[in-house]
Amino acid sequence: MSDGDLISELYAGCFRRLVVQLYAVTGDLTEAQEAVQEAFTRALVSPRRFAALENPEAWLRRVAVNWARSRYRRRRVLDGLLRRIGPPPAVADHSPEHLALLAALRVLPEGQRHALALHYLVDLPVDEVAATLGVSSGTVKSRLSRGRVALAALLADTDTPDATSTGTGTGTRCATDATETGRIDVRS
Repeated sequence: MSDGDLISELYAGCFRRLVVQLYAVTGDLTEAQEAVQEAFTRALVSPRRFAALENPEAWLRRVAVNWARSRYRRRRVLDGLLRRIGPPPAVADHSPEHLALLAALRVLPEGQRHALALHYLVDLPVDEVAATLGVSSGTVKSRLSRGRVALAALLADTDTPDATSTGTGTGTRCATDATETGRIDVRS
């Protein structure tokens, strides 16, 4: 029997049993499954040495328990740090305008989306956007220009009900309407 066959046979024969044992230790089924998977992954790193073990299942159990304990300790340290610094700032904006913008950005080609996000949302200058994306400044300027045009067209489609109520029917918004609603007209 080859080393790989031994590991496959052990996996088929004792994976569930090990998960049940680790579930009792961790109290979390997903954590138990990850610990056992990690133990099998480590067995695959050196299959000859694993095959030479007297009791491979006991070795897998020990590795899985140690991995789960290490992870628990790291999580406890992180939780302590997070409690000291306080709750994370609220960054999610669930306003309809923000959701429409995110949906429109997802439709754009990747290059335009990255350039727009880095330049307008992260406030990086064109040169830094170019360095981050690994392209020339001219390419970034082109992507920004094309992205703004495409984004304006996509957002104009979502503005159509507002435009028809104003009587223009063109989907464009006047500057006073944009400032009254707190929306920024990206087409200017």
